[in-house]
Amino acid sequence: MTGEGPELYEMFDERFRTGRCMNGDADLEVLYTGCRWAEGPVYIPAWRQLVWSDIPNDRMLRWDEETGAVAVFRRSAGHANGNTLDRQGRLVTCEQGNRRVTRTEHDGTITVLADRWQGKRLNSPNDAAVKSDGSIWFSDPDFGITSDYEGYRADSEIGANNVYRIDPDTGEVRLVADCFGAPNGLVFSGDEQQLYVSDTRAGHVRVFDVRDDGTLSEGKVFADAAGRPAARFDNLRFDDGGRLWAAAMGDGVHCYDPDGTLLGRLVVPEAVANISWGGAKRNRLFVAAETSLYSVVMAVTGTHPTGPGRSPWTRSV
Repeated sequence: MTGEGPELYEMFDERFRTGRCMNGDADLEVLYTGCRWAEGPVYIPAWRQLVWSDIPNDRMLRWDEETGAVAVFRRSAGHANGNTLDRQGRLVTCEQGNRRVTRTEHDGTITVLADRWQGKRLNSPNDAAVKSDGSIWFSDPDFGITSDYEGYRADSEIGANNVYRIDPDTGEVRLVADCFGAPNGLVFSGDEQQLYVSDTRAGHVRVFDVRDDGTLSEGKVFADAAGRPAARFDNLRFDDGGRLWAAAMGDGVHCYDPDGTLLGRLVVPEAVANISWGGAKRNRLFVAAETSLYSVVMAVTGTHPTGPGRSPWTRSV
């Protein structure tokens, strides 16, 4: 099933064409519809399945690549938002409602990785990125505590919206970046020397240098939504050409050159909350947008979700 509507690709810079970003499927494929707000897709190679969140319905769903079937992965999921994988192929989930970051072990049990900073409850963890050293970095805006729609209304104990790092050895939760309106998506560059973080309320994406000790530089604006009133940035992903792809809500999916130029976008009929690369070649872009899960097979390839190199769990093809 393909989506109805305008052309899928809109080019703003010739590099969008010459970089093969417009090659591939001509239409979006609708994999599922029936969510209240779809978020957090992550492709699990060993299962050939995609898991994603339906936040207001407090469930996680899974789509099977072999059969196309969709089933409930987890119900009463803590109003889960972003999902990713660690270096051992375990599912890492940001639970807005439970105000914590968890890991699903291979036997199905759930381990709490972070629920407090300096003794105070987190706001509502949103998205996570795993570095090749095993550290887990996550954003903690207040989206899940501002109302009962995507979590539970509550006051912030921290009083700010920050980005944190979980130490792989000690489990210590350390604040690494602050001064955000609402930090949302985050992703490491291919060499892990930079961390990119979207700020939904500020309308921009910031980039930080990552120091050897796990701290960050002051950061600077990499891209902003100026002149595109429908755009609000959510999560971020890189392709292997160094281009940054950003879920831009009502403005579809943006594609940025490494120099920060907006090269083009994918036109999506619903507001795009989250994107993720997957499939056997990692050239299938999954798009979680409002009520639906879409995909498009492209001529560009996404970078590995757990940093440089191949992880031991990756299925050989």
